[in-house]
Amino acid sequence: MDHQMKIGYSFWGFLGNGVTDTPDGGRSHRRPLIDELQNRGHKIVFLQENRDLKEAGDDLGGAYTFDDGFPDLDVLFLEWRWPIRRRNTTTCGAPGHTCDLHRQAELLHHYTHRTSTPTVIWDKDRRLPANGPWRRRSHVVVCEAALTPSPDAHRLLFPAADELLDSADPHALAKRPRPTPLAYVGNQYDRDEEFDRYLAPAAAQFDHVIAGKWNETSRWPQVTFSGRVPFQEVARIHGSALATVLLLPARYAAVGQMTQRITEAVLAGCLPLAPVTIQCAETFVPKALMIKDGNDAIRKIAHLQEIAGTQRHADLIRLCLDRLELFRLSRQADTLDTLLTALVTGEQPGRRTGW
Repeated sequence: MDHQMKIGYSFWGFLGNGVTDTPDGGRSHRRPLIDELQNRGHKIVFLQENRDLKEAGDDLGGAYTFDDGFPDLDVLFLEWRWPIRRRNTTTCGAPGHTCDLHRQAELLHHYTHRTSTPTVIWDKDRRLPANGPWRRRSHVVVCEAALTPSPDAHRLLFPAADELLDSADPHALAKRPRPTPLAYVGNQYDRDEEFDRYLAPAAAQFDHVIAGKWNETSRWPQVTFSGRVPFQEVARIHGSALATVLLLPARYAAVGQMTQRITEAVLAGCLPLAPVTIQCAETFVPKALMIKDGNDAIRKIAHLQEIAGTQRHADLIRLCLDRLELFRLSRQADTLDTLLTALVTGEQPGRRTGW
């Protein structure tokens, strides 16, 4: 790395375990990315409020810096926020209001608009308008966590820590008792059709754990929903489960944007079944774990029950671990370092894939 930078980082979520009642999916990969950037010599300043301390009572021991003002920066980095009705679109101080969107607007105005500070927008939820003004700024780079990102965007995947990938043992994971045939950890948002087609039929046939925020569940009386669970419970659920189903909103599936759930599941030895409708599904899982519908999911889970604990089971876990190389933290950090250097030096960033 040639340039060590002061990066203002805006995110609305947690670095630690946080609180249970939150949709923040970044907790499994945000802190490893931040720590890697700091290990590479960058100075990170967080520009949203310290929710770890304020909401979770988690004092991170002075390892990180938070600033609610406008410090001098080399780069502004935004985990993109978007309008959410009755939450961040209401008046400051109103019941249930969060100031993430207001703060993001302040940061964009001060840094990106007024001082032309180089800016990276990580559109993790694919909410940045396709024809929005920020995409047209020469000092702004947009990143997406997709295998086939938008033509004007760069690929930056949700990273998996190198040490976790290097230490994962497929044989030990295969030998672990797995009393739950099927588990799913995640929220309902825009997943009803996929849940109907792939997961609900399998849940009717096997013991299961479905954790997350699912408000409208009356159409699935055969499914038991556990509600949201603490973040530290996610590894335990996957660690006792044989299989999960990778449910993606259509806007993710169309571009091959995989969430952090695949990493969380595979590192715990829980085999991910991937619907064939996901773009580049074969990149994420071996063919043996791709499914066409709920009946296919049932057949695959029944087969996994037959081979559980065997060499064939370990081989499938190894194939899934091999595919997680795509998300290796050091590779994603290399991609981001290249983008940051190009932005700060005024070069036009070339397309990097993070492979």
